[in-house]
Amino acid sequence: MMIRRRTRGAIALTATALTAGLTLTACGSGGGAQGAEGKLNVVASFYPMEFLAGRIGGEHVKVTDLTAPGVEPHDLELTAKQVGAVKKADAIVYLKGLQPTVDKAVAGSGSKHKIDATAAVPLEDHHLAEGHTEGDGHDHGGEAQSGDGHDGHDHDGAAGDPHIWLDPTRYAAVARSVGAEFAKADPAHAEDYRKNTDELVGRLTALDQEFKDGLKDVRNRTFVTSHAAFGYLAGAYGLTQVAINGVDPESEPTPARLADVQKAAKENGVTTIFFETLVSPKLADTVAKDLGLRTAVLDPLEGVKDPAKDDYLSVMRQNLANLRTALGTDAPAAPAAPTS
Repeated sequence: MMIRRRTRGAIALTATALTAGLTLTACGSGGGAQGAEGKLNVVASFYPMEFLAGRIGGEHVKVTDLTAPGVEPHDLELTAKQVGAVKKADAIVYLKGLQPTVDKAVAGSGSKHKIDATAAVPLEDHHLAEGHTEGDGHDHGGEAQSGDGHDGHDHDGAAGDPHIWLDPTRYAAVARSVGAEFAKADPAHAEDYRKNTDELVGRLTALDQEFKDGLKDVRNRTFVTSHAAFGYLAGAYGLTQVAINGVDPESEPTPARLADVQKAAKENGVTTIFFETLVSPKLADTVAKDLGLRTAVLDPLEGVKDPAKDDYLSVMRQNLANLRTALGTDAPAAPAAPTS
C-alpha cells in the first residue's frame, strides 16, 4: 500500500481553508462580530426601523427587513428562515409590542445589541379623537384631548400607540439610540455611525420645522382618518385626529362610532376623509360618500410600497401637502428640502 505524503504547501492551504471556515462560522452568531461580507448584520422589524438602520449604518451594515415592502406589519408572521435570521443577527432594530412574533424571536436571539424603539421613546395611550389645540405642539408630557371609544390596543403586554415615527422629533430620538448601539456593536466604524446619525437627525429636525410652518396657519385643525395612527403627529402640530378605526387598522368600527365620526366631521367643517395605502379604502370611501366629502391618502408609513421611489422623508412631505389641502390654507407651501 502506498502512503501519499502531503506537501507543506498542501498542509498550509488546508490550514488556511480551515481558518477561513471557522471565521465564517463565527460571523453572524449574534455575538456582535461582523458578518461574512465584512458588514454588521442587522435585522429590522419593519420599514421605519429599516429606514433608520440603513441611513445610520450606511455602507457598514447589511440590513434585512422582516416585513416586505407593501405588507401591513401589524399581523406579521415570521417564517422559520426569518426566525433564524433574528437569532443570528449582530444587531436588531425593532419596536416592542407592534409585532408579537418579532418580539418572541428577539427574546430568543443571542444578539447583544437589541435596539427597542420604545426604550428611547415610551409609548402613549391615544384615543380615537386625539390632539392638542394649544401650545407649540411639542409638550409631550401633557394630557391630550380625548374622545369617545378608547382603544386599548395591547400587543403582548405593551400598551400604547406604537406610531412614534410619525412625530419627527420622537423619531430622531430613536435614531440617536440606533446610532449609539451601532457604535457599540462595531467600534471600528463608530465615527461614521455618529456622523450619519447627526446628518439624519438634522434632516428630521428640518422636517419638523416644515410641518410647523406648513400647518400653523391652516383654517381647520381637525382631520378624519380611517386609522388612529396619527395621535403623535396631531399632538406635535396642534391638530385633532378623529379616527374611524382604532390603533389596529384591521379593527371594525361600531355603528355608534361611525355616527360619532359623521357628527365630528360636520361640526368641524371637515372636507376630506383620509385613508392609507396598505389597507382597503372601502370604509373611508363609504363614510366620505355618506357625507359628500372627498378622500385622500394620509400614509402612516408602516411600509413603503416602492422603496426605490419613496422613502420616509418624501412620504412625510406628501402627508404634509395632503393635510394642507384638506385643512385649508391661503399661504403657499414652503419649498421642500432635498429628500436624499
